[in-house]
Amino acid sequence: MSSSSAESDNTSDNSVPTFTSSLIFNVVVGAAIFVAFCILRPRFKRVYAPRTYAVGKEKRSPPISNWPLAWIPAVLKVDDDAIVQRVGLDTYMFLRYMRSIFVIFVVLSFLSLVTILPVNITGDGGATGLDVLTIANVPSESAKLWVHIVFFMVFVAWVLRNIFVELQVYTRLRIWWLTNPSHTSKVGASTIMVSSLPEALTDSDDKIQKTFNMFPGGVRQVIVNRNCSDLEELVEDRDSYVATLEKLLTSYAAKSEKLYKKSTKKGTEYKAPKRPTMRESKIPFKGPKLDSFEFLATKIGELNRKIAEMGADPEQFKRQSSAFVFFNKQIAAHMAAQTVLDYKPFSMNMVSLEISPDDIIWSNLNLNPYDRRIRSYISLAATVGIVIVWTLMTSALTALVSVKNLRKIPGLENMSDSKFFGIFTGVVPAGVLAIVMALLPIILRLLLRLEGTTRVSEVNLRLLNRYFFFQVWNVYLVSIFTSSILTIATDGLKDPGSIIDLIPSKVPGSSTTILTYILLLAFAGAAKEILQIVRLALRYILPLLFAKTPRKICNAETPAEFDWATSIPTHSLIFLMGFSYSFIAPIVNCFAAVYFGLFYLVYRYQFLYVYNDSNWVTGGLSFPKSIKQTMVGVYISEIYMLLMMVAKLANNDNINANAILRIIFPALILLLTIFAHVYINDAYMPIINYLPIRGAVEIEENPRIASKFPDVTASGDITNDDLETDSVKIAEDRVRRMIYATYGSLVPRKLIDYVLNKVPRLLNPKKRDDPIASSSSSAPQILPEITETSASSPDLEEKMPVPHHYSMHTGVVRPISDNSNILSVDSQNVRNAAYSVPMIDEPLDQTDAPSIHSVTSATELRQRRRQALASCTSVNTMEQRKSRYSMVDTGPLVSAGANALAEAFSNPALRANAATCLWVPLDNFGLCNELYANVESWGEGTIKVVSEGTHIDEKGHVRADVEFDPDDTDFIKRALNSHSKDSAN
Repeated sequence: MSSSSAESDNTSDNSVPTFTSSLIFNVVVGAAIFVAFCILRPRFKRVYAPRTYAVGKEKRSPPISNWPLAWIPAVLKVDDDAIVQRVGLDTYMFLRYMRSIFVIFVVLSFLSLVTILPVNITGDGGATGLDVLTIANVPSESAKLWVHIVFFMVFVAWVLRNIFVELQVYTRLRIWWLTNPSHTSKVGASTIMVSSLPEALTDSDDKIQKTFNMFPGGVRQVIVNRNCSDLEELVEDRDSYVATLEKLLTSYAAKSEKLYKKSTKKGTEYKAPKRPTMRESKIPFKGPKLDSFEFLATKIGELNRKIAEMGADPEQFKRQSSAFVFFNKQIAAHMAAQTVLDYKPFSMNMVSLEISPDDIIWSNLNLNPYDRRIRSYISLAATVGIVIVWTLMTSALTALVSVKNLRKIPGLENMSDSKFFGIFTGVVPAGVLAIVMALLPIILRLLLRLEGTTRVSEVNLRLLNRYFFFQVWNVYLVSIFTSSILTIATDGLKDPGSIIDLIPSKVPGSSTTILTYILLLAFAGAAKEILQIVRLALRYILPLLFAKTPRKICNAETPAEFDWATSIPTHSLIFLMGFSYSFIAPIVNCFAAVYFGLFYLVYRYQFLYVYNDSNWVTGGLSFPKSIKQTMVGVYISEIYMLLMMVAKLANNDNINANAILRIIFPALILLLTIFAHVYINDAYMPIINYLPIRGAVEIEENPRIASKFPDVTASGDITNDDLETDSVKIAEDRVRRMIYATYGSLVPRKLIDYVLNKVPRLLNPKKRDDPIASSSSSAPQILPEITETSASSPDLEEKMPVPHHYSMHTGVVRPISDNSNILSVDSQNVRNAAYSVPMIDEPLDQTDAPSIHSVTSATELRQRRRQALASCTSVNTMEQRKSRYSMVDTGPLVSAGANALAEAFSNPALRANAATCLWVPLDNFGLCNELYANVESWGEGTIKVVSEGTHIDEKGHVRADVEFDPDDTDFIKRALNSHSKDSAN
C-alpha cells in the first residue's frame, strides 16, 4: 500500500499545475478564437450570417452592425416566440435545455461554494493538491458529511423541479406546434408511412384505402412505393458522367484561355490544347482511345433517353411493401400510428408520422420484417464489438499519455519538474480523447442505416441514445476513470478488503481529469463552434485547391447544419460529469456553469444567423431524449453519493446510528428519483409523442388558439388561453407570455404574477425585433466572391442590382420535373399555387464595355469584375429562378392535387430530369464556343451547356455565383426549348 500511496500523493501534487496549465491554455486559445470570430464576422457574411439573406423574409434575422461585440446583445434580445418563428421548435427547445442546465449549475455553484467547499477545505483529512477541495479531505467519522448529503438532496430536488417545469412547457408547445397552421398546412402533417404491408394490400390501392378509411375523415390518397433500382442505376451513371464532363470542359476552357494569353503576349499563333482521351472499358488499357468530350456527351444523351423512356411509365416498376397514406384529418394519422393494424405477426408494424420525402431512406422501404429484425441483431452485436474495441483503444491512448508511462521513457524521468509537463498532461489526453470520439458517429450512423431504418431523422434520434451510451462508457467511465479503476482493481486483488477503503480517495482524484475535459470543451470547444473554421476553409480555401468546377465550388458553399445526434449527447455528458461531482468536488459546478453559459450564447447566434434548420423538423422530439439523458446523470450522481457514504462507513472505526443514517438518506433519494422518473414516463411521454384527441377537438372548435404562442407555464386547459381583441391588451398579453416563457423555469408562476401586479409597467410592450421589416429595409447586398468591397466606388454600389438570395415561402409546393409523366392534370395549378418570387433587377448594360483584359487599373479591374458578376447573377431580366441555398422547410401543401402528391412522394429516380445542364465557364475569347455547341449536338437535344453565373478570372481561376442553380427545373426546360428552336433554325 505504501507504493500506491506514494503514487497517489505524487499525482495529487501534480494536480495543481495540471489544472492551472489546462485552464490558462484553454482560456488563451478560446479567447484568441473568439477575437478572431469578432474580427472575421463582419467580413465573411456567407459563413457567419447566411440567415440574414438566404431564408424567407419571415425567418430572416436582422443584420448586425460591424462592432465586434454587437452580436451578443443582438442575439440575447430576441424573444422566445421570435425564435420559434425563425428557427423552429426543435431549436427553441434545445436552447431552453441549454439555458435550463446553465441556470441549474449557476445555482449549484453558489450553494456548493458557500457550503460544501468550505467544509472540504477545513476537513483536515490530509489530502493534498486539488484534493483539498474535494470530499476526500473530509474524515470518515466527521459529522460534516451531513452537509454534503443535505445539500445534495437540495441539488437533486432543484434538478427534478426544472425537469418537470420544462416538460410542462414542452407539452404545451408540442400540441401548439402540431396544430399550428404553418404545420397543418403541409400534407406531411396528416400523412403516415406504413412498412411491411401484406401482399393482399400491396397489390391494391383500394384495399389499403378501405383499411384506413376506418379512421376519422377517411383517406384522401394512397401511394404505394415502387422498386426503381434499374432507373436509379441509370440516373447514378448519368450523374457520374456529367460530373466528369463538367470537370474536363472546365479544365479545357481554363487551359485554352491561358494558352491564348501566352500566345498573344509572345505574338505567336494560338494552338488549341490537346483534347483529353479515354477508353470506354473500365479495364485498364482495353479498347481504343476515344475523344472524352464526344464519348461522354454521347453517353449522357443515351442515358437521358433511357431515363425518359423508363420514367414515362411508372406502372412498370414493381410495387413495394410500403406505402404513404394521406388522411383528410390530422388526428386520423396520429390514431393510425397508435393502432394495431394487422392480425399477422410483424405485418404493418412500422408506422411513421410527420413524413417528408427528403427525410426518407428509399433503399430501406422494401425490407422484409424478419430481415429487418435480423439486421438489428447484427447491428447490436457490431455495436457491442465496437464498444470493446473502442474501450481498449481509448484506454491505450489514455494510458500512453499518462504520467506513469511517460516517466518510463528514457530522458523523461524528471518530466514532472518541467513547465511543459503541466500543459501536456492537462491538454493532450483530453484532445486525443476528443479526436478519437469524433470518428465514432460515422460508424454508428452506418450501422443504423444497415438495420433498415426508414428515415434520416429516425437515424439521428436513435443515434442520440447510442452515442450518449458510448460517451458515458468510453469518455466518462473508461477514459477518465481508467487510472482510478485500475488502481482500485490492482490493489483490491492484493487486499480485497481495501476496495471500499480506496473509493473515497481514488474517485475524487479523477476530478482533475474531469475539470481539464470540461475546460477544453468550454473554452476551446465553444470558440471552435462559433468560429466555424471548417466552413470558413470550405468557403474560401479548399475551393482554390480541390473545387475546380462551378458546381463543386457551390457545393463547398452548402450552408452549415447542426449535428443534433452528436452534439446533444456531448452536452448531456458534461451535465453528467458536473452533477456527479457536484458534491465531491464543488469547483466542477463553476466550470460546468461556464460551459453551458458559453455554449448557450454561442448557439443562440449560430441558430439565428448561421445554421440551416430546414432538414431537421421533428417538433422537438430530441428534447425528451435530452431529459432522459439528464436523468442518467442524476442516477449516477446518486449512486456515487451512496457508494461514498458506504465507503466512509467502512473506514469509520466507530460505526453508530449517525453513520448508518448517512447511508439511508442517499438510498431514499435514489428511490424517490425512481418514482419521479416513472411518473415522468407515464404522465408526459404519451402526450409528447402523439396529438391528444381532446387537444385536436378544442383546436378545431377554436382555430385561433393554434395561431398564437401559448402560455407555456399554464396548468389549465388550452381553451383557457384568452384571445383578446383589444390591441393594447394583445400586446400586454404577449409580453406576459414571454415573461412566463423566460422566467417560468426559474421562479414560481405565482411570484411572477405578484411582481407583474405590483409593477405593471413591466407589461409595457417593447418595440419588437421584426425580422421581416428589418430584412426588407436593410438587407445586405452580398455579391458572390466579392470581399474587397472597399475598392468599389459609391456610384457603382448604387447601380448594382440586389441579388435574389432567397427562394419561396416556407409552404411552397415542390417544383415539378419536366420529364415526369406521373403528372398530367394539376401540375400547372400547383406551380401557380406557389408564392410569387420577386424578380431580379435589370443587370448593367455591358454591350459597349471594353474587354476585361484591356483595363489598366487594378481598381478598374475589380469594378469591371464586380459588374460582370452582377450581370451573371441575372440570366434574363424576366426570369425568376430559385436560390441555390434557400434555407426553408419546403414541402407539399394540403392544397396540392393528387398528381402533385404522387410526384412529390415518388422515388427520387422517377423525379429525375431526363435532361442535363452542364455548368461550365465560357472563356473570355470565345475559344470553346464551337466545342460547347458540339457537346450539345452529341447529346441530341438532352444537353444544354450553361455558362451563366460562372467565369474565368484574370488569374485563370474559375469563379461562380454560388446562388445560381443550373439545375432549376424551369431553367432546364427553357434551355432545352431554346436549344430545340436553335436546332430547328
